[in-house]
Amino acid sequence: MTATLTDDIVATVLESIEEKKYENDKEKAGMIKDEANQFFKDQVYDVAADLYSVAIELHPTAVLYGNRAQAYLKKELYGSALEDADNAIAIDPSYVKGFYRRATANMALGRFRKALADYQAVVKVVPNDKDAKSKFEECQKIVRRQNFLAAISVDHDKKTVAETLDINAIAIEDSYEGPHLGEKITKEFMLELISKFKDQKKLHKKYAFKMLLDFYNYVKELPTMVEITVPAGKKFTICGDVHGQFYDLCNIFEINGMPSETNPYLFNGDFVDRGSFSVETIFTMIGFKLLYPNHFFMSRGNHESDVMNKMYGFEGEVKAKYTQQMSDMFTETFCWLPLCHLINQKIFVCHGGLFKEDGVTLDDIKKTNRNRQPPDEGIMCDLLWSDPQPIDGRSPSKRGVGCQFGPDVTAKWCEANGIEYVVRSHEVKPEGYEMHHNGQCYTVFSAPNYCDQMNNKGAFITITGDNLSPRFTPFDAVPHPKLPPMAYANSLFGFN
Repeated sequence: MTATLTDDIVATVLESIEEKKYENDKEKAGMIKDEANQFFKDQVYDVAADLYSVAIELHPTAVLYGNRAQAYLKKELYGSALEDADNAIAIDPSYVKGFYRRATANMALGRFRKALADYQAVVKVVPNDKDAKSKFEECQKIVRRQNFLAAISVDHDKKTVAETLDINAIAIEDSYEGPHLGEKITKEFMLELISKFKDQKKLHKKYAFKMLLDFYNYVKELPTMVEITVPAGKKFTICGDVHGQFYDLCNIFEINGMPSETNPYLFNGDFVDRGSFSVETIFTMIGFKLLYPNHFFMSRGNHESDVMNKMYGFEGEVKAKYTQQMSDMFTETFCWLPLCHLINQKIFVCHGGLFKEDGVTLDDIKKTNRNRQPPDEGIMCDLLWSDPQPIDGRSPSKRGVGCQFGPDVTAKWCEANGIEYVVRSHEVKPEGYEMHHNGQCYTVFSAPNYCDQMNNKGAFITITGDNLSPRFTPFDAVPHPKLPPMAYANSLFGFN
């Protein structure tokens, strides 16, 4: 939903309330809250959040802050949700949902110890609440596992999964009816693989591990910023978030053509999580990367990380369809994905956006250590998490990580680095794309009807080597099997 449409709906709702009788601001705020609750129930979270904001201005209560925090959580604005949860608890320290909201936001940001403290507070208030006790115990397990992993991380002799994996020891059963992989991936193998995935069949574990190991060894050797040259007259396609929506990924190829040496693609991060076909999505992308290493490109997104994969379903899906060992290997592999791409020295492509600090150069980006989990500050964090804003300057991110950067920041950075414009993803857009900052920044998002509830279009960008002006192709969602989004997500990540 566009900002203009949201504003129009909010204005209409408020006009209708003004026509009704109310005794005071408290009663008026209650009427607005009731309207907001209905919009939340209808999954129109932008309108719900704005209406809660109006009600809070009239008569702030713990419940109103808690409800707006829930809307922000649905919009993935975890920083704003944390602030509202804090306000709710400050108004009413016994408001249990405030602790739930804050714990959920902290979980989403990977701040498990803070989440554990909030779940513990809930259990003290409602010791017989089974859900609260379950979440506390599950979060406690995660914190203990983190402590264990931190303890063994000092063991420099510890080998990676890639180093210990013995693919030859994995047997292929006679009953296996899927595609067979030789020494190298072929076009025929990829077509059969996609066909089997569409039929909800699995690639054999042996071949899945082989593909992942070959991909791991390849991306390890890539630079942090990959430079791409698109020849004059040749087409190049940039896609945004796919988020495990495999059938929509296949639709992109139906619309725009299969990847090939004459039809190259760049996918700009967030390949997995939320959508429940993330395994099929990532192996399709890995296959094309191995088949066309110089014509199929993949950038890391904020969801190519251990914390996000634990919360939003990818780890659970890999464990359900394969093994914990494979999930661990994905964690290792994602750490080696490039953080950004530079096309024809003029188009800078990253998942999130620009930087909290002035003066960051392309050389600084090239020198950034990417073989790690995303930090909370610095170049790597901003590349994966930041968002554009319409006003000049910078603001704290509503997500709780990264920053919001204005048109002046983009103009200054582009001029200093010889860039025509920035392409980024990371945000749902009604038409699948949006222009920012006088055409110096574009968002592209390629997961239509995100999470089966946002009713947005997806889109992709095409350019040619002698015409770098972006051309946008929006597209609608296609049907998929009856498996809902977040089917494999951590049970901790619920909204109470």
